[in-house]
Amino acid sequence: MKPNIITYPHKLLRTKLDKVHNFNNPELNKIIQEMTRLMIKYDGIGLAGNQAGINKRIIVINNHGVTRAYINPQIKRKSFAKQKIEEGCISFPEIMGYVSRSKSIVLEYYDYRGQKYKIRARGLYATVFQHETDHINGILFTDKMKKFTQGENKFKKLQGQANDDEK
Repeated sequence: MKPNIITYPHKLLRTKLDKVHNFNNPELNKIIQEMTRLMIKYDGIGLAGNQAGINKRIIVINNHGVTRAYINPQIKRKSFAKQKIEEGCISFPEIMGYVSRSKSIVLEYYDYRGQKYKIRARGLYATVFQHETDHINGILFTDKMKKFTQGENKFKKLQGQANDDEK
């Protein structure tokens, strides 16, 4: 069975995901390919493992048509300067709002072969990396949202369902 997009209020979205330890596992490439397929299918620019029903610290990002996987990513530095950008999320269809995030970040990650890298991202891609690394830590963009621009009533209804599921 192929992975599918997990939507809120599914509990996996609130889960801090497990690290990838075995980079020689042939399943790793299959997972990355499936996550990439889903991200493109749903017209996203980023996707985290839990959004695809996968309990692994993997994110995929589409940067100007080039998709890359970032395994066990960690934000090492964030700028003090912030930017407020309207965000949406594949796991929250028709829900959008303003989130304040650092304008630039330094990210450390591994590629699918287990090579360690460090990169700097600014602007939109700094936001995408922050959004997706929040996901793999069980943090949702709605937790940081300053103001809804779309779907506030839908979100409140889903939130009520989440609360009912916890009872």
